[in-house]
Amino acid sequence: MNVPLSVDQVIDLHALCRAAIFKHVGYVEDWVVLPFDDQRTCFWRVTGEGPNAEVFWAKAEAELLTRGGSCYSGELYTQRFLPKWVYRGSAVTMVLVDTHTDGNRFLMLFDNTKERSL
Repeated sequence: MNVPLSVDQVIDLHALCRAAIFKHVGYVEDWVVLPFDDQRTCFWRVTGEGPNAEVFWAKAEAELLTRGGSCYSGELYTQRFLPKWVYRGSAVTMVLVDTHTDGNRFLMLFDNTKERSL
């Protein structure tokens, strides 16, 4: 892949993009810096709002609704330094997720048009 940018430009662009996503959803980074996990191609839903709440996601809507096949889940990453753990923008929602696998925690990005209720 031939990128017509210098490494410095790529780093600057990365910081600008991250800031734009945070602005879209109203998130202010604090204390812990988490990586993005783009799940915009998946159907999804959040169950609950606080500790022990979960997010479920799957490529196929039927798998999400039945929690079968390739439906995945993670607990909301709830920390006292954050006022909330689900950040809704007009186009995407960012959910702080603790997978409880190898210490992985993510800022998962979901397409709002693919959110499904229980």
